[in-house]
Amino acid sequence: MRYLITGGAGFIGGHLTEALLKEANNEVVIIDNLSTGLMSNLRSVINDKRLQFIEADIVDMEGMDDCVKNVDVIYHLAAAVGVELVVNEPAKTIVTNVHGSENVINAAVKFDKRIIIASTSEVYGKSFKEKFSETDDLLIGCPTHSRWSYACSKLLDEFYLMAHYHSHKLKGTVARFFNTVGPRQTGKYGMVVPRFVASAVEGKDLSVYGSGTQSRCFCHVFDTVRALIALADCPESHGGIYNIGSHHRVSIEELAGLIIAQLNSSSKIMKISYDEAYEKGFEDMMHRAPDTNAIEALIDWKTKLSLSDIIKDVANSIQK
Repeated sequence: MRYLITGGAGFIGGHLTEALLKEANNEVVIIDNLSTGLMSNLRSVINDKRLQFIEADIVDMEGMDDCVKNVDVIYHLAAAVGVELVVNEPAKTIVTNVHGSENVINAAVKFDKRIIIASTSEVYGKSFKEKFSETDDLLIGCPTHSRWSYACSKLLDEFYLMAHYHSHKLKGTVARFFNTVGPRQTGKYGMVVPRFVASAVEGKDLSVYGSGTQSRCFCHVFDTVRALIALADCPESHGGIYNIGSHHRVSIEELAGLIIAQLNSSSKIMKISYDEAYEKGFEDMMHRAPDTNAIEALIDWKTKLSLSDIIKDVANSIQK
C-alpha cells in the first residue's frame, strides 16, 4: 500500500509513518511545510527508501494532484495546532485548516481516494455533557474569542468531507482526537503533558492555567495510531465520525501532582490565570471526555496504555 500523510513530520504523523513502514510492502509520501513539524520526528525512518518527503504547504502547493493520484490512502493530519498558536495567529489557523483541507479533500474526490482527516474534541465546544458523542449538538463560543477559531475551522473540514461523501461517495472518515500525547510531543505550543513533564524533569514549577479543576482524558499516541491504521482498512467507516481517546479523566491540577510524584520531582504547582497565560477573556472547556462506543463497536478498538505509561514515555523522550 502507498500512503500520503499531510503533516507527516508532526508528532502524530511521525509515529504513524513509523508504524506504516514496519510493514515491508508499504510506502509513505509525506507533505509538510515544517512550520510546526520536525524532521527529528522522522529520524528512525528518514533513510528508508520507501519514504518520500516533500517540503510544501498544502494551502498553495503545486503538484497536489500528482501526489494524491499515486497513493491508495490519505491521512490528512496537517493543521495549525496548539492553543498558544491558535490564540496568537488566529487568521493563519483558519487559512491553514480550511483552505489546506479543501485542497486535500478536493484531490481525494478527483481521484476517488480513501481519506481520513484528523479533527479534534475542540469541536464539542462549551458542552457540559459527561461524555461527548459523535452525534451530539455542538456549542461553539463567540467569534470575539479567537480560541474558538480552531474548533470552527476543524468543524468546517468535517462538514466539507461529509458534503463530498454524500454528493460524490467520497471514501472519507473523520477521526476526532481527544488529547493525543506521547514521546516527541513538544510543549512549545501549549501542550500540557510535555510542558509539565519538562518542568518536572528540570525541577521547575509546573504552571497550571486557570483553576486547575478543568479535566481531560489523555490518549497515548501509540493507541491513536492503532486506531488510524485500523480505520483505513474499514469500509464501514466511510462517511463516519469517530472519537479516539481514553476514558481516564483527570483534572489538570491532579495531572501536575501525578507527574511530580511519578518523576520524584522537587517541582511545585503554581497557578496562573488564563488572562496571563493567553489573552484577556480567554475561554476554556471545563471537561472533555469521549464516548468511544462507536469506534469500539466498529473495529474493536480500546486504549491499551495508561496515563502512567504516557508520563513515563514522555519523560524518557525528554531526557534523551
